[in-house]
Amino acid sequence: MLFMTAKVDFKKIFLVLGILAAVILGLILLFGRSDSVSTAAGEVATNDDRVAFLTGFGWEVAASPAESGQVQIPKAPGEVFTRYNELQKSQGYDLSKFSGKTVMRYVYKVKNYPNASEPVYATILICKNQVIGGDVTNTAPGGAVQGLQKPTGTQPAASAPADAAAPAPTGPSVSGSSEESEVPSDSSATP
Repeated sequence: MLFMTAKVDFKKIFLVLGILAAVILGLILLFGRSDSVSTAAGEVATNDDRVAFLTGFGWEVAASPAESGQVQIPKAPGEVFTRYNELQKSQGYDLSKFSGKTVMRYVYKVKNYPNASEPVYATILICKNQVIGGDVTNTAPGGAVQGLQKPTGTQPAASAPADAAAPAPTGPSVSGSSEESEVPSDSSATP
């Protein structure tokens, strides 16, 4: 009978395993960055992309935004922001990941909101061409702020009022303001 033996150097094996673990960890950190938020819509770099994004939820919106500008996500969120972020979390977004960052806000007039008596606006928040949050705000007395998904089982209003001058503000505070206000809890908030 022939027996063969081999000497195993456990130090070399652990060294190779350690290097392999470091490489895997490096790849995870490089490609799994949390500041890039993926959306079902993919990249929304243009106005057409943003309109298509909202159309994907069933909304018919104006071809161009009624309002756009930079907003800053609060560094120290208060009660109002926390409630607004709960709405975002229910949609798969989390604005707390962007605390202190300046992002773009686009507000579009919604044309087919069910039974609307006052203007309704869809707001989307974008960072690095990715949607990071949004809402639909009914500006009617007693109106509400809701998620982006269009309600099912309701008929759209016959016509939306055409005399709306400016959308009700939604989303985080506008950067450059003297104080950092938070997201309004309902549509009755004024600028």
